[in-house]
Amino acid sequence: QVKFVESGGGLVQPGESLRLSCVASGVTSERYEIAWFRQAPGLKREGIACMKVKDDKIEYADTVKGRFTISRDYALNTAYLQMNNLKPEDTGIYYCATDVLCADDFIMALEDNWGRGTQVTVPS
Repeated sequence: QVKFVESGGGLVQPGESLRLSCVASGVTSERYEIAWFRQAPGLKREGIACMKVKDDKIEYADTVKGRFTISRDYALNTAYLQMNNLKPEDTGIYYCATDVLCADDFIMALEDNWGRGTQVTVPS
């Protein structure tokens, strides 16, 4: 089973930036889709960014489009999420996953396999 270790979260002020990292171990494919999810307090986990295997096409949720950037390094089995202009509504625990459906306007995890996540807090 793939294991995920997310890091890079923290407490930042509105308008500031953070860069999250996710190391995926136990991946057997050379290329795979990857996505970032977040879970705000009291809400369901939502997909916010993903990268497809085919041509590395990227999809973003409308709530983060233009502010967040997903990237990856296959050699390191690591994905990144650059988050700029952070807002209080970005507060939550951020997770990554590889067994995902990455489609236009739709990002979904296909397996209930999660790391501990990394906490991002943006006070209002």
